[in-house]
Amino acid sequence: MTVSAKPGLPRHFLDIDRFEPETLRGLIDLGKAYKAGRGPDRPLVGKILAMVFEKPSTRTRVSFEAGMKQLGGDVVALTRADTQLGRGETIADTARVLSRFVNAIMIRTDSPAKLDDLARYATVPVINGLTDDSHPCQVMADVMTYEEHRGTLAGKVVAWVGDGNNVAASWIHASAQFGCTLRVAAPAPLMPSAKAVAWARQRGGRVDLMTDPAVAVEGADLVVTDTWLSMGCRDESRASLLAPYQVNDALMARAAADALFMHCLPAHRGEEVTDSVMDGPRSVVWDEAENRMHVQKAILTWCLS
Repeated sequence: MTVSAKPGLPRHFLDIDRFEPETLRGLIDLGKAYKAGRGPDRPLVGKILAMVFEKPSTRTRVSFEAGMKQLGGDVVALTRADTQLGRGETIADTARVLSRFVNAIMIRTDSPAKLDDLARYATVPVINGLTDDSHPCQVMADVMTYEEHRGTLAGKVVAWVGDGNNVAASWIHASAQFGCTLRVAAPAPLMPSAKAVAWARQRGGRVDLMTDPAVAVEGADLVVTDTWLSMGCRDESRASLLAPYQVNDALMARAAADALFMHCLPAHRGEEVTDSVMDGPRSVVWDEAENRMHVQKAILTWCLS
């Protein structure tokens, strides 16, 4: 399904696979303009964003709040303890109520069904701040970061190393939308969403799945990883399974000479990535984190324009 901007309907930002490539390209370019100080001046004065956090966050919370305020708007931050969701109110009823108070809703939650229900019943735009299935705002920032350092992502090789998680799924969507080759190296039990892979390949994207990280990284232009233990859940068997997928100097040496390294953070240093890579000259993780704010400013502007 692709997004259609029908008059009278809210413009949601739910997943990268729901857009036409031209729309995504426009959002990346607007994010770049905001970072360069060339974006529209405070276009969201008088607008309010509700941020619903069923999962905790540092970067999502601060980047959306700072970005919305830079655009002239304001925010209301809600945790599970601040809403009736934890006491049995339906997502549909919450969507109807919040739509009467605010101009847009960002949600960071577990189930993608909650995101879809929120979008179905809200009369204001809904933005996916993360679900267990995808993390589109993060990968939009990743694309922007690569392009500000190395130019267009089209035709490049991206290596994903580690757990085939929600961020990997959004990278799979991005591979088709932005024209790069994606190699995913993951343990067999932790391969990414088969649905996402099938969608990307159907759209002409090249997604190669493998279990050997050395093969995935060979000659790659970008190496990306993520934490093995999401949201503080300690699972020693999972960590043992992923231990061979650590991004270290030896693995990065297999990538192209000018390859970049990304991690959406927070990082567990010494587990999925070593200090020498995280703090090394190829790492752009801090630019990547900053660009969450800039690309989300573009998304907010698009949703509320």
